[in-house]
Amino acid sequence: MSVLKMAIFVVLLAVVSTPVHAKIRAVGKGDKMTFDPTQIPADLKQAFEIMKVKCIQCHTQERTVIAIQTGIAPVTGQPFDKQATKAYGIKMLRKPKSNMSREEVKKVVDLMNFLIDEAAKP
Repeated sequence: MSVLKMAIFVVLLAVVSTPVHAKIRAVGKGDKMTFDPTQIPADLKQAFEIMKVKCIQCHTQERTVIAIQTGIAPVTGQPFDKQATKAYGIKMLRKPKSNMSREEVKKVVDLMNFLIDEAAKP
């Protein structure tokens, strides 16, 4: 197999095997990127508002959008799934600068889990 054919094969394999969860829409770009609010159900709107205010104290919303859309945490490269949202929630409870209550963290984790489920739908 020629080098060119091998390179094409590797690129195609990477494209086919990479999970992309584009169903979760985002609006804005870069530091202004956030989830499209029209896809958030009414019962999760409060969690979305908490996320928009509290989570951006330490990082942009873009980081969360990318993690949900791709299934990969952008900083660590680790899978971003329901187990990860629980771990991040616990981490946020322990961070004094997060200024989040246990109830707020639970609401945001529930929102992220909803978004993960939506992203996984065919």
